[in-house]
Amino acid sequence: MVGIAIGLTLLCYLLAQGLGRRLTFLPVIVWAALLLMLALGLLQWPYQHYYSLVSPWFDHLLGYVVVALAIPLAAMDWRRLPLRHVGGLVVLASFSGVLLPVILAWWWHLATPQILAFVTRSITTPIALSVAGLIHAPPVLVSLIVIVSGLIGAAVSPWLLRSIQDERAAGLALGLVAHAIGTVEAWRRNPECGRFAALGMALNGVLTALWAPWAVNWFMHH
Repeated sequence: MVGIAIGLTLLCYLLAQGLGRRLTFLPVIVWAALLLMLALGLLQWPYQHYYSLVSPWFDHLLGYVVVALAIPLAAMDWRRLPLRHVGGLVVLASFSGVLLPVILAWWWHLATPQILAFVTRSITTPIALSVAGLIHAPPVLVSLIVIVSGLIGAAVSPWLLRSIQDERAAGLALGLVAHAIGTVEAWRRNPECGRFAALGMALNGVLTALWAPWAVNWFMHH
């Protein structure tokens, strides 16, 4: 069953490559997700069953992908990097990426574990799962929230970023808002956009992982 689930995932991505070249109004990764949802529906596989089959493999590989981000970051010209502006945007994205979805989840009267899952919305999956373990959030829901938010960010990015000419700004926005999936789309734009997306995703993930578990634990005990 594990082989079938992994093969199905790869097949959907390969088919999405062809769709993405013909139907460019959605990113390839979004087409892949839609095809996978359709396949799971036809097979009558619940998402939790599919996740339990593929997560030990894909979550492990995601860790290597995050570490591999050091390669494009090493190729950046750090002398041209506006550190003050980038730092300010990362701090803003880190706090707003946690507070806004948590406030909305609380306003909708969701259960406490569901509210805690939204703490990880703005960080990439490997880091999000580590944070989930520290704050006792359900890992399946955490993965779903991170993936869906990334897909939404990647889907709307062609329209939101169409007037931005600076690829550094576009890449940073994709990395901060849509994390790994946004970084994939940034690399499809061009390498400079991809490098800044990787930078934004990495800095946001590290910063959020440092303060969010402490803040949640403090709030839960007061």
